[in-house]
Amino acid sequence: MSSGDFQEALSALLGEQAQGLSASTLGRLKQQWLTEHADWRERDLSAHRYSYWWADGIHFNLRGEDDERACVLVIIGVLPDGTKEFVALDDGMRESEQSWYELLVRLRDQQGLPQGPRLAIGAGALGFWKALAKVYPDTRRQRCWVHKTANVLNRLPKRSQPKAKSSLQAIWMAETRADAEQAFDAFLTAYGDKYPKAAETLAKDREDLLAFYDFPAPHWPSIRTTNPIESTFATVRLRTAKTRGCVTRNTVLSLTFKLGQSAQKRWRRLRGYEWLDKLERGVTFIDGVEQTEPTNDEASSITDRRPA
Repeated sequence: MSSGDFQEALSALLGEQAQGLSASTLGRLKQQWLTEHADWRERDLSAHRYSYWWADGIHFNLRGEDDERACVLVIIGVLPDGTKEFVALDDGMRESEQSWYELLVRLRDQQGLPQGPRLAIGAGALGFWKALAKVYPDTRRQRCWVHKTANVLNRLPKRSQPKAKSSLQAIWMAETRADAEQAFDAFLTAYGDKYPKAAETLAKDREDLLAFYDFPAPHWPSIRTTNPIESTFATVRLRTAKTRGCVTRNTVLSLTFKLGQSAQKRWRRLRGYEWLDKLERGVTFIDGVEQTEPTNDEASSITDRRPA
């Protein structure tokens, strides 16, 4: 609701003696939140190491700006003990490459985070991926299956969508990469001729869609999608969807920051966090399984190096 209506609403709910949320008080609170956010975005991260990042841009309508939407750039990271936390939460311009680049450069050069995560999970916004490649080129990429599924289905007629959805699910639910590749090819064969745009939408991100197979299997449900961000910001969307005449860019940023901090307190550690230590030590995973013995190629290489 509008800040000028808070006092009346509180009085109706709590009685005439309800005090403390006048329009001026709310204005001071929002300014305080912005100050807290400014300090938070400059905090030292040199002691931090993240195994995974989830990244996305969250959009909100703004007051009096029909053609303009606020975009909050969000990164959530997983620490080696499985704890999840906000890495970044910034105002951005339409998820552009420049906005993401400035954010990532600040993390690297000003906040002391020279090394990126092992894997970054995100949707299809090209701005983030282009910026990531420039700032943290060693980070692997995983495209969100929820977003990709929606994008593919949008290029199919409704009558074909249920069957196509099951075919897409067969890809990311496959036990091994080989099975996933087979299901991938089956989808392209089934839909490529009649619906080339749907097939192209899937095919162009093949490698990034299947990256999760090189990481511990217990982590797969978490790293195949950007759900940690979507579920967290459902609460924020609920509070801004009906406030078309009240939300400014600063209001969105301060509200997102404070609600995000509140949500973070209730986050659980990553399922299967015990495997993060091995991941950080460089242990190889194939089809989600730790490799304790040399692969066939590695064994052949060792044999070739032995003296005759």
